[in-house]
Amino acid sequence: RENVFSGCYTDDCELLNSFAGQPGSWRHCLYFLSNSRNEYVMMYSLTVFENLVNKMWVGVASEDKAELRSCLPKLLLSQHTLLPFFIRNKLCKVIVDIGRQDWPMFYHDFFSNTLQLVQSPSLAPLGLVLLKMTSEELVCPREDLSVARKEELKKLLLEQIPTVLNLLTGILETVWDKHSVTVTTPPPSPTSRETGESPFCCLMVGDSTPVGLESESGTLCLLALECLAHLFSWIPLSSSITPALLASIFHFARFGCQTGQMIGHADRARLGVMAMSCINELMCKNCVPLDFEEFLLRMFQQTFYLLQRLTNSHSHTNTHSVKNRLQELDESYVEKFTDFLRLFVSVHLRRIESNTQFPLVEFLALLFKYTFNQPTHEGYLACLDIWSIFLDYLTTKIRSRLADRDSVLNRYKDALVLLLREVLNRIQFRLNQSQLEELDDETLDDDQQTEWQRYLRQSLEVVARVMELLPSQTFSILFPVLQEDLDIYLGLQQFIVTTRTNRRLNITAEADCRKLHCALRDLSSLLQAVGRLAEFFTGDVFTARFNDALAIVQRLVEVTCYGSQIIHKQNQLMSLAALQAYSHWLAQFCSEVQRQQDQTQFVDLITSSMAATTPLINAKVPEKLLVSACHLLVSMATTVRPVFLVSLPAIQNVFNLITENHNHRLPQEAHVLVCRALSNMLLLPWPSLPEAEQQWPSRSTSHARLVSTLTHQYRLLPRPPDHHTNSKVVLQQTLCVLRDVVDSISGEATKSRQICYQSLQESVQVTLALFPLYIQQPDVTDEMLSFFLTLFQALRVQMGVAFTEQIIQTFLSMFTRDQLAVSILQEGSAGSKVVEKFLKILQVVVQEPGQTFKPMLPSILSLCMEQVYPIVAERSCPDVKAEMFELLFQILHQNWRFFFKTSVLSSVQRSGAEEHMENQAQFIAAMQAFGQSFLQPDIHIFKQNLRYLEILNSKHKLYHRKLFRSSMLFHFINVLLQVLLHKSHDLLQDDITLALYNMAAVDFQAFYSSFLPEFLNGCQGLDPHQRTTLARNFTPERDLPSFSQGVYRLVNDLRFYRLCNGSLPPGTLKL
Repeated sequence: RENVFSGCYTDDCELLNSFAGQPGSWRHCLYFLSNSRNEYVMMYSLTVFENLVNKMWVGVASEDKAELRSCLPKLLLSQHTLLPFFIRNKLCKVIVDIGRQDWPMFYHDFFSNTLQLVQSPSLAPLGLVLLKMTSEELVCPREDLSVARKEELKKLLLEQIPTVLNLLTGILETVWDKHSVTVTTPPPSPTSRETGESPFCCLMVGDSTPVGLESESGTLCLLALECLAHLFSWIPLSSSITPALLASIFHFARFGCQTGQMIGHADRARLGVMAMSCINELMCKNCVPLDFEEFLLRMFQQTFYLLQRLTNSHSHTNTHSVKNRLQELDESYVEKFTDFLRLFVSVHLRRIESNTQFPLVEFLALLFKYTFNQPTHEGYLACLDIWSIFLDYLTTKIRSRLADRDSVLNRYKDALVLLLREVLNRIQFRLNQSQLEELDDETLDDDQQTEWQRYLRQSLEVVARVMELLPSQTFSILFPVLQEDLDIYLGLQQFIVTTRTNRRLNITAEADCRKLHCALRDLSSLLQAVGRLAEFFTGDVFTARFNDALAIVQRLVEVTCYGSQIIHKQNQLMSLAALQAYSHWLAQFCSEVQRQQDQTQFVDLITSSMAATTPLINAKVPEKLLVSACHLLVSMATTVRPVFLVSLPAIQNVFNLITENHNHRLPQEAHVLVCRALSNMLLLPWPSLPEAEQQWPSRSTSHARLVSTLTHQYRLLPRPPDHHTNSKVVLQQTLCVLRDVVDSISGEATKSRQICYQSLQESVQVTLALFPLYIQQPDVTDEMLSFFLTLFQALRVQMGVAFTEQIIQTFLSMFTRDQLAVSILQEGSAGSKVVEKFLKILQVVVQEPGQTFKPMLPSILSLCMEQVYPIVAERSCPDVKAEMFELLFQILHQNWRFFFKTSVLSSVQRSGAEEHMENQAQFIAAMQAFGQSFLQPDIHIFKQNLRYLEILNSKHKLYHRKLFRSSMLFHFINVLLQVLLHKSHDLLQDDITLALYNMAAVDFQAFYSSFLPEFLNGCQGLDPHQRTTLARNFTPERDLPSFSQGVYRLVNDLRFYRLCNGSLPPGTLKL
């Protein structure tokens, strides 16, 4: 038989499966397991046992069960030293699986036997393997148990926890005491007050950490710690977790702090890592009983000691720097320790901060030392995250305690200033060039940023958080550093040599080049930093911090102006981006100066910045720099909105460039941005000026002229279209510009939108006329529909009812069923996107309040249900399907009275009056479409549609409507329960349960007395007794938590019964 396992033939597999299914095959497997040394044979035999226990145990004769409960543990005890570890572990798991089924009723000594093994010196490792498996398999069982059994097992295990923890404590203490060479005074208790000092400050450097540890002892402790880590993941905090146990775990956590190349160092490091895993499992628990403060304090005292060891650079045994010490430690240990610090700050700091015995400032000093001596960039960034969490905590605390804001800040002020200085130092190349050059600045990660960009961004977030707490100190530290690099940058003019053909920088000395390289890199980072801080100069603090912000903006304008002479692309980009970040400050400045006579300072800033920016709006400028300049121009026109902006010579040059220079057209992105800026200058109202001073007539004329020029070629396109490729390019580019112009004023005042539509009116008519001519070219149609969608969203009032109807009727006539089928079936293609856009337009139309577009509802519903739905119903088409259901939902939600004519009075009174319903067939079809979507695998459509039904119920009492209650309600409940049973959409389990509750809540009495028995009678694979048990266990509660628990129990137990019944031999009596 062993030869069968040497190959992987299909016939052999069928033979083995057939053998495993035979009654009594386990007896042969027991013989194989006892007598064979072939690993394949042993693994196969254990697999047969595992299947027998987990799927067929109910049908196994009681005497056979007793034999297995006796034989398998004896086999394990006699052969565990001879078996390969994976075979031994598999055998352990089978024994634990039997315990999960039979303990304590039929297998009363299962757990006591395990504890006896743990207490046996020679068999303790085996006992610990069984103990950990017991914790894993009994507390988090899969679906082969009923809910009642799961609850019973957890309760039984919890009763054993004090004994288990005492045993594990004894193992750890025994090994530690046996191998400890020196004895020193332990750290003082949290309540120590003998010296008057903080108990945390006098922890000694020396300790009694064993120098050597026998291999057997190390293995034993590792297994004990692994057990503890899993136990801590589920047991609640209680007095069972004693100070002695905690002290033992921290003893072994010290192993991770040891450095050196001594024999067994890696094994001791593993012990340290596992000890920290135990500690972190305890730290994860947010639910801490009130009487556990001393417990927490004891933990933090011990950790404080470890942190001192990790950051101590004056050890008698180690003269290395802190960074070298951390570098020599096991990387996993450092990661675990950083995880601990994060958990401490994020979960427990609020509990412990107010305790007078916890030296928070000293802790922050050690955290500071730990952070800035991290040997890796990843470790450093992980520590910065901890500082960010702390700063968020501090900010929230100060906002809730404004009265003693200063006293809270003063406590941490020195630490925050130190943190700020060091973080700023760490991003500067002139101080850390070799380390920063290691960071990749080319490869993009999933967030579309390089390693250097992520490093800089996280650093600047810490700077910003400190700025929020200490604005003046942050500015006084940051601005001089910026000035220093600016002076170097602005001083480059003297080194420029101009020849007849070009200009070059005449710096050749290697040291000077390196210094310049670092200064320019740092300037780029610091410009990004001051841009990030822009938000802290606006709003209520505008006046108080005006001079600081003005100094920054003046320097930014200076750099921008200078950048046109010294072409250093990165710094030009950063200066433009930083200046753009201050656009909100400039807008507030603009509003303030409107009330003053002297506006010179503001006018000079805007004039200078535009004079420096507009020369970059040129097709010959590198595109990245060009786009950045365009964004600044948009911000000036949209956010700042100075009255005089459009009259500046620099801006007039841009108007001329766009309207006259067709031979040197800008790249499309830049062209769109510039057109948006110029349009907004003419359309957006000037802040702080009355309506009479807005100069609308002249601005309207100028805008019409601008749009006329931009659309000149477009309006002259031939009809029917020729096949010249330029026609399509003109059409797509022009519509892209017009769409952006409309979108940018969609949220503005009526006057702006009126002027915009007047200017665009002819182009809109042209587009509608061209649409039928391009219906067979989906890429062009997509652009047209995108334009119309934006028009409908922003300007439908200005367009008027008649023209809107004309547009919709044109679309409806063009999108025949054949045309829709061709477009939709090209999934992911331009044609599919065209249908999506069309459906989005219809969504906007049906959401319009009032009766304006109500006459179009029947034709829109018809298109949706009779033309689009039949095509997508049985196909994936996720994008089109999502938009179609969104349209269907909006029709129902926004036009409820199209279906239900219930009066307002009867809705309020909820009287039993008959509901008057219209368009019933369409309503039923819509509900059937929603129901059908729940039978399909697309989880996104499922979630979307479930949310839509819940909204309709919340807003319109959908589930309570007579038609829904009488003919649909139980069908929907049935479908949702079946989905839970099949586990096809488990990610949405909570959403589905909530929907089930809301549906059942319509009539709980009917749900429990009528639906539930009917549902269970329809479930295959159950016997009458099981159906009765399931119904009885679903207690008729009416609150959401109890109902949810009932659904969980029903689904779990139903699956369990089916699993058992499906695996029983024919003719087995089902219990």
